[in-house]
Amino acid sequence: MKPIALDAMGGDHMPAAAVEGAVAAAREGIPVVLVGDEDVLEAELAKHGEKLPIHPAEDVIAMEDSAVDVRRRRQSSVMVAMRLVKEGEASACISMGHSGATMAAALLVLGRLRGVERPAILANIPIVGGYAALIDVGANAENRAIHLQQFAVMGSLYAEAFYQKEAPTVGLMSIGEEPQKGTDLTREAHELLKGTPGINFFGNVEGRDLFMGTTDVVVTDGFTGNVMLKLAEGEARVLFGMIRTALSSSLPVRLAALVVRPALRKIRDRFDPAEYGAQPLLGVDGYVLIGHGRSDGRSVQSAIRTARRAVEAELLGKIRGGLGLLGERVSAS
Repeated sequence: MKPIALDAMGGDHMPAAAVEGAVAAAREGIPVVLVGDEDVLEAELAKHGEKLPIHPAEDVIAMEDSAVDVRRRRQSSVMVAMRLVKEGEASACISMGHSGATMAAALLVLGRLRGVERPAILANIPIVGGYAALIDVGANAENRAIHLQQFAVMGSLYAEAFYQKEAPTVGLMSIGEEPQKGTDLTREAHELLKGTPGINFFGNVEGRDLFMGTTDVVVTDGFTGNVMLKLAEGEARVLFGMIRTALSSSLPVRLAALVVRPALRKIRDRFDPAEYGAQPLLGVDGYVLIGHGRSDGRSVQSAIRTARRAVEAELLGKIRGGLGLLGERVSAS
């Protein structure tokens, strides 16, 4: 496998977190190339007593910069990392920096897959017994029904590859189970998804169904998906904070907490975004993962593992095939 290109400069805790995570992944046998300022990265690597390949980049897109800056800042770390993928020198690109800039760079350098009008970000949502895929979670604030159809195909193929689900079920987020419920967008999308080849369409689902695991994949527009994702992350933080407070309320409770702490820690870790490290941007012609700006070394390490899984599962080729089948159906109709 070609090395995974890591934008080592983008993000709140970079380059320290990038180097820490890359070193840990490299020790597992995953090849990584760091992209960024050579002198800075070599100094960070020296702290770990390791040497990793570095591809120089003289610029970095900061969080406060505009996403469209990537067009004129071609030597920024995210653009250089994306070109390594385009030129076949890297198998995937990961950035924990400016998500809008990462998506813009992916579109500019890699382009869209044939049959995709809008790429989408997929989030892995912890549920009882595994994970559910929520798509889109912020790449597009507004969508048309055909976009949701494309998201459904890509999300279904992802669930097959990552969750080992045979014929994963696909639900459409709405405000009621009945097909006539919801907005013009959801009603039109429901009709499209009913006849979409290659997916196991369940029907409409509601907000609570996502966390109950009613379906393996939940499709929605990027605005709604982003609100849902951030609501879930915020609720998890508040809930675990409340549990922590309750378990320290008295000496007897603190003693009891020592017994349940290992089990609670396992649950907390499953809700931690660092479990997957970064979320895939599906629909571009290459493997691209976007992580939290606040990512730490563990998140970076997990993101590199996720990228390797996607490459080894040949996810990109499977998505191409699924979209091709969809295109044939559209052309014949």
